[in-house]
Amino acid sequence: MTLQHLGIIADGNRRWAKAQGLPTIEGHKRGLDAIKKLVGAADKAGIKYLTFYVFSTENWGRSADEVSYIMKLAETRILKYAKELKENNARMIILGSKNRISPKLASTIEEAEKLTADCTGITVCFCFNYGGEQEIADAATIAASEGEITPETIRKHLYHPEIPNIDMVVRTSGEERLSGFMLWRAAYAEFLFLKKYFPEMEGEDVKEILKIYENRNRRFGK
Repeated sequence: MTLQHLGIIADGNRRWAKAQGLPTIEGHKRGLDAIKKLVGAADKAGIKYLTFYVFSTENWGRSADEVSYIMKLAETRILKYAKELKENNARMIILGSKNRISPKLASTIEEAEKLTADCTGITVCFCFNYGGEQEIADAATIAASEGEITPETIRKHLYHPEIPNIDMVVRTSGEERLSGFMLWRAAYAEFLFLKKYFPEMEGEDVKEILKIYENRNRRFGK
């Protein structure tokens, strides 16, 4: 049983920082380090799609200072990381709404996606300013305007519809909920909840995730 698409709800950056006696922003910085480790390990393991849930539409409710820092971090790191991915023939995709983000950040996202568009290795996706319900609502609106709402027409209009359904969703930090992550694509996904905070994730964790996945029995309702 091949794991083609792995989704990770990157949870626990703030709690990790607090446990270390560090400012919240340090947790987000360490989270970026964890992402790079996991991408490298997933690529070596032959995983074709790796999606991280990094900022939800509900996360705007956090403190103004934290949100501002996350937006600035995205502005300064997205394109830089896209260049690193391109060197390794990896593609970057950002899924989410452009509402509320700055024109500069929206432009940076477009540039990063274009830069890696022709890469044929692993596809690294970031759910940023993303809400699963909003994605489905947006797709249904387009489908309705074209005349018919069916599972097929909604699927066709999801954000980046070329991305396949998720095989396994992993959430860190001990929380056990989806929080709106990829609601459509996760309909028949396997779930794994880890106690460790996201900044504590290492490349070796990918091997363990694959072992667990290979021992699951996916029946898809049959």
